[in-house]
Amino acid sequence: MIFLKRFFGSLFLAILVFLFHLLGAERASAQENPFPLLPGLEASVEFWKIVFTRYSTSELIFHDPLDPLKIYKILEMREDAPRRLIHEQRKKVLAELGLDQDEARVRVQRGVKERFAAGLQRSRKYISQIQQIFREEGLPVELAYLPLVESAFNVHARSRVGALGMWQFMPATGRRFLRIGPGLDERKDPLDSTRAAARLLKENFRAFGNWPLAITAYNHGREGLQRGVSQVGSKDLMEIIQRYEGRAFGFASKNFYAEFLAAVEVAKRSEEFFPALEYHAPVRLGEVEVERTIPVTDLLKRADILRDEFLEWNPGLNSKSRSIPAGYRIKVPEEKLEIVQAAYLRAIGKPGPEPKPTSFGETAMSWIRHRVARGQTLSHIARIYRVSVGELQRLNKLPDIHSITAGEYLTIPRH
Repeated sequence: MIFLKRFFGSLFLAILVFLFHLLGAERASAQENPFPLLPGLEASVEFWKIVFTRYSTSELIFHDPLDPLKIYKILEMREDAPRRLIHEQRKKVLAELGLDQDEARVRVQRGVKERFAAGLQRSRKYISQIQQIFREEGLPVELAYLPLVESAFNVHARSRVGALGMWQFMPATGRRFLRIGPGLDERKDPLDSTRAAARLLKENFRAFGNWPLAITAYNHGREGLQRGVSQVGSKDLMEIIQRYEGRAFGFASKNFYAEFLAAVEVAKRSEEFFPALEYHAPVRLGEVEVERTIPVTDLLKRADILRDEFLEWNPGLNSKSRSIPAGYRIKVPEEKLEIVQAAYLRAIGKPGPEPKPTSFGETAMSWIRHRVARGQTLSHIARIYRVSVGELQRLNKLPDIHSITAGEYLTIPRH
């Protein structure tokens, strides 16, 4: 009897250990793959892949919205064709299929191959810094590809309903995170809008607990999707797609996560899908925080920078703006950061301190004074000047690599 008790006790413990490891493996798998291809979504993802890579913007795809890979017809029609002509062609397809009484069975999608390719080209300009922002926020870096769906990485993209910029913020949502006004609209700023998107996506994830819903909410709106979760009684995106009957929850919202998955796959395999594509050169932007409003011309003259290139780095500023508002962070390529920082300080009559004398008998000309911008880390500054983090920490007597604050000056060796 004692033997049996020990046997069953050991067996019970073994089962518990097995279940514990199984649960741990499932959690690890979920963390390793935060963006799962949900069962039932495979056809939608494949559909968007061919929309992105096969069909031109001059081609219309007539397909079944419930079974998107069921393509009835491909028709050539220029982009500026009147909507009336597209509607007439859809009527013809419905008649040919005998679906006159069930118009919802045929949907028209225009190919976006050229637009998507252009988005991939533009993405290389900022993608490294965008991914860095998501890492700093503790978010999956694949989210950096979401602008391929939203705007094709066009910082000036504007939708018919008023969404603007790379991340397509509507005014109401944008004002929660960004400054929006006649002289400055940070929705068009590649770095500021990315930080805002990261915060919004993080809020969505906290609200829903999974990325399929968090990403869908980015398109549909958090409150609207929460109504769907409540109505269906589930946080499973596929159940919501199949059962939620919200009036605004249409094809675009139902397919947004599938579009994202398709965009990520194509972006990661871009050399395969677009083998001859020429990408934009990467640009790493540094930032100079403006303490008080200054005239644009004053800064540009002191920094010897052309207005057009300055506005290219700072698309959030109105091209007709005469001043840079206080609190804005000027964006400049990292190799010009020191020049612009010095020009800004001179413009506000606040020159930086002279370089400290060194203990090695070197002249002051062997050193650079760097003013730390908001958001900069010691490793970031070390990369700019091609020095080691340890060297910066030692020269500036920093107790640790996290002990720098915006506005202070660091001594940098000039190599």
